[in-house]
Amino acid sequence: MTASYIVDSGMPANFNAPAGRWQGQQIGQIDPHAIPCPPVFGASDIVHIDPAMTLWDIWPVQYDNGDLARVAGGSLWVMLSAPRHPDPDLRHNQARMRLLLRTQETWTDCGNLLPDGFSPGSREWSGSTRLNPETGAVTLWFTVAGRRGEGQIDFEQRLFHARGHLDLSGLTPTVTGWHDLTQSVVNTGAFYADLATTQGNQGQIKGFRDPYWFRDPKDGQGYILFTGSRASHASQSNYDGVIGIASANDADGVKTFTLQVPLIDAYGLASEMERPHIFVQNGLYYLFWSTQSHIFDASGPVGPTGLYGMVAPSLWGPYEPLNGSTLVLANPPQESRQAYAWQVVPTGEIVSFVDYWGLKGRDPTLDVSAKQVQFGGCIAPSTQIVLSGATTRIVKA
Repeated sequence: MTASYIVDSGMPANFNAPAGRWQGQQIGQIDPHAIPCPPVFGASDIVHIDPAMTLWDIWPVQYDNGDLARVAGGSLWVMLSAPRHPDPDLRHNQARMRLLLRTQETWTDCGNLLPDGFSPGSREWSGSTRLNPETGAVTLWFTVAGRRGEGQIDFEQRLFHARGHLDLSGLTPTVTGWHDLTQSVVNTGAFYADLATTQGNQGQIKGFRDPYWFRDPKDGQGYILFTGSRASHASQSNYDGVIGIASANDADGVKTFTLQVPLIDAYGLASEMERPHIFVQNGLYYLFWSTQSHIFDASGPVGPTGLYGMVAPSLWGPYEPLNGSTLVLANPPQESRQAYAWQVVPTGEIVSFVDYWGLKGRDPTLDVSAKQVQFGGCIAPSTQIVLSGATTRIVKA
């Protein structure tokens, strides 16, 4: 790929000059004997808000500056949800966003975030949520998976946003009056794989999902970051994951966005960089994402399932790997699948969900009983890290 693309001043000019590259030489620096990880989960860590419901992919309701929104004596969070099935994989075909209230260490279910029939897709996948504390306005950027009424489930993904109003009049918070449902950006296939035509394979699907709102404090410009895949004309590899970015065409990101070239490129290393999110601390831009071990190219260095990250002096780089290797946190080697979809908030707390815990060497893809019994589908114990320049350190788990 040699073609250049003209974009706004200060942004990367072509696929060969992203703000950061995720490379095998970074993964090769991971010390397998010193993996930063939380303790192994036990049965007491598996706490279900509702035993009939599966929860995964968690994110907070935040203020525009990225801080957690303080509401009703606690904080609001969103998770994907579905009825609990014997086969946990079926949850992705019924995913709905669920609103939760967290007060100290107690989590309360507040019901579906969006009303029935509001989304234009067949499923609701991950995104981000912002609250204006002065007006109570809530803005949601989310992934629309599939099409409403489709005959067969597929992996098409589109980015949408909508607005509602926080209602604190009931026993639990809700968001009501949803309106202005808008497709955030149309993927033309110029920079990112067009999932209307190419979707990848089961377990390694192409990406155009997980929008995360970010306002750059340097100039006030708004963006969404998202999980993406290189455009077909720019890729000859299945390992073509990127962190995509689009710039808002209005002050608050409630109209449309303009796609830019990928921000971080994992070409030749990994096929997915999921749930990207970013915040600024001490003048540095900390960018994080989650990746599973099975989506690395097996012919090169393979990282553990974990949380990865980079840091830069500006949104547009240059980015350097955190801890030299990009690895911030991984599952314990003896339970390499116990959690996933980590989210770092500006306080340094990391939240995630319980995936397959207590496997003790069993493979849930081969052992049906382990798949049914050991899937958590609930909120995982949190971890606390400290950021210092280009290094991170776990201080509580």
